[in-house]
Amino acid sequence: MFRIKRQTDYAVRVILALAQAPAGSRLTTGAIQERMQIPRAFLQRIVAQLAQSALIRTFPGREGGLQLSRKPEDITLRDVVESIEGPMMISECLPGEAFCPFEEHCPVRRRWARLQSVILRELSSTNFADLAKEVAG
Repeated sequence: MFRIKRQTDYAVRVILALAQAPAGSRLTTGAIQERMQIPRAFLQRIVAQLAQSALIRTFPGREGGLQLSRKPEDITLRDVVESIEGPMMISECLPGEAFCPFEEHCPVRRRWARLQSVILRELSSTNFADLAKEVAG
């Protein structure tokens, strides 16, 4: 079954919580955990991955917290998904993954490529400023 990992869903929630916060403000991991209902065990790893991908900044200490490293309109769903899952590839038969002996003449491969293109286009065109506005209603 094709589906995103639970960690990816939680990473999206972290970025969404930060996108909803006033520009330049910081949120604590505790506040994000409570608001977005993310288990603490997952949150630590997700924060580390998002920071490593340069999507968020972390600030230690009493006045610390998390902050987006870019404007919410400059962070897409694709950025977050790929920061957790790696590059999106729905089938190994697509270019760059594995050799397929039927590459040029396979009707299924063309459908996989078209489907992947649609998914990537949708993920790339969805930014967190728009998602935050939708939540605000």
